[in-house]
Amino acid sequence: MGAYAETYRQSLTDPEGFWLDAANAVEWEQAPTRALDDSAAPLYRWFPDGVLNTCFNALDRHVRDGRGEQPALIWDSAMTGTVRSFTYRELLERVALFAGALRAQGVARGDRVVLYLPMIPEAVVAMLACARIGAVHSVVFGGFAPRELAARIDDARPKLIVAASCGLEPNRIVEYKPIVDEALRLAEHQPERVVVFQREQARAELGPRDVDWNDALAQAEPAECVPVRATDPLYVLYTSGTTGRPKGVVRDNGGHAVALRWSMANIYDIGPGEVFWTASDVGWVVGHSYIVYAPLLTGATTVVYEGKPVGTPDAGAFWRVIAEHRVKALFTAPTALRAIKRMDPKGELLAEHDTSSLRTLFLAGERLDPETYHWASDQLGVPVVDHWWQTETGWPVCANLRGLEPMPIKPGSPTVPVPGYEVAVLDQAGRPVPPGADGAICLKLPLPPGTLPTLWGDDERFRESYLSRHPGYYLTGDNGYVDADGYVFVMGRTDDVINVAGHRLSTGSMEAVLAAHPAVAECAVIGVHDALKGQVPRGFVVLKSGVDIAEETLREELVAAVRAEIGPVAAFRDVAVVDGLPKTRSGKILRKAMREIADTGDTRVPSTIENPTVLDRLRPALRGDR
Repeated sequence: MGAYAETYRQSLTDPEGFWLDAANAVEWEQAPTRALDDSAAPLYRWFPDGVLNTCFNALDRHVRDGRGEQPALIWDSAMTGTVRSFTYRELLERVALFAGALRAQGVARGDRVVLYLPMIPEAVVAMLACARIGAVHSVVFGGFAPRELAARIDDARPKLIVAASCGLEPNRIVEYKPIVDEALRLAEHQPERVVVFQREQARAELGPRDVDWNDALAQAEPAECVPVRATDPLYVLYTSGTTGRPKGVVRDNGGHAVALRWSMANIYDIGPGEVFWTASDVGWVVGHSYIVYAPLLTGATTVVYEGKPVGTPDAGAFWRVIAEHRVKALFTAPTALRAIKRMDPKGELLAEHDTSSLRTLFLAGERLDPETYHWASDQLGVPVVDHWWQTETGWPVCANLRGLEPMPIKPGSPTVPVPGYEVAVLDQAGRPVPPGADGAICLKLPLPPGTLPTLWGDDERFRESYLSRHPGYYLTGDNGYVDADGYVFVMGRTDDVINVAGHRLSTGSMEAVLAAHPAVAECAVIGVHDALKGQVPRGFVVLKSGVDIAEETLREELVAAVRAEIGPVAAFRDVAVVDGLPKTRSGKILRKAMREIADTGDTRVPSTIENPTVLDRLRPALRGDR
């Protein structure tokens, strides 16, 4: 591991020199003379005296330097049967004009703009337009219900919302505008305007504060880039918190640009002019980092895909996209591969397409099971690379660095720590554990550029959530181990956030919905293993005394309530009525023990349990027996 070992060593022993050198790949209005500002530790800032514009680095510089006619974005919509390509020059023109439209609606540097859009080119345009004028975008995934959207509106307090009239899913149209209207009815904060992009599949009726996207453009003049400090926020992205209250992860401009640019070359082995496809959604961090910003900062071509992994138009959709657009690297979640494997286990549809352009398949968002790894490796004949990171980190923590030094792949491991991240596995007392021993995966401070500097408007919650358990370390919330070769193995969550098909969702939010039902006395929601989605939520409810309701009726009502409050993305379908929940003597529900029984059939009774017989009676329901 010569190249990797030397680079990793330098990143830890001389972070100042390492990251200032990496910053040379970014074009600055005012180049930084310092890398790390630790004056307010543990709240660190990167490139404190640097000034730049992220949109300029993603678009303008490439047009200026001769890449204006190269495809920047390919929109492939399986939902509409549409494929459209936008050159860097065309994308720049659209972004500059919409930035001018935002400015004409009163949006200025530092204002927040909430985006509620499907996988259409306008989502990328809106994100970059905010970056162009120094506004802070907050994208909300289109699968979230009104109450979840309202919570984010109240926390971000946006000047304006940008939404589409609808999103498209296989066999149905999801009208977005009624969701936005209901969210605004529930929200305390009221933005001044809602800009609506009308899709022909379902046009929205506009109200007094609504502005049609095309009308806004007709009255606008293209906007130039606004220089911002490297430490100014680029976006806020909300991730699930264990209490049910979403956490606004802040991403700065300077560190973000430097880290993503470095990652494309060294992790993904993607350079200017090459085609990179991240099959995710812009509503998640993967979409922010590797659909929008990293490919465009690199001068590569990014594919924006509207559709599900399989089923529309066929189970070979992934292979068609790779073949048609000559994709060099694909990044998706293991769920997508499991879905394809279920539909086409022998790879017959794969054989119909020329996927010879594909060099690497990258997977992340959930644990990659060995069966899926081996199937994908055998079918594609290319390296299948698991890697691990979080919404909070914004880019990989552990990876097989294909552009720096490709390493042997171990199924079940995302390989080794990425330069800049010092990974430690600690026991409950905060002591490092020996190789192979399980513990809490932590990252030594300071975190590298591109990671969250804080939570939106809440430094104290940032400290309490991530930095308080083990001083000097960031708590990832995942547990696992490092083997004797330095390979990291991530085994699962230590908190109550679950991972459904790559989407991090709060069991606390789901429990709040269940607890609101008049028949429910107490409840718990845990994530259990699912062969397709990785994890799915399973609910357990204890009824109030004297309640008379059929279990099937209650189940239907609870599933419908979670769907209405959280959204279909929760994949919540399984609820069991039980006579009690296992608790510690202090009254905390033993969710970890419940998960272990559900996933492994573990028969051990935790020493901290107050009433062991409750757990014994619960075992059949935890195993899915009725």
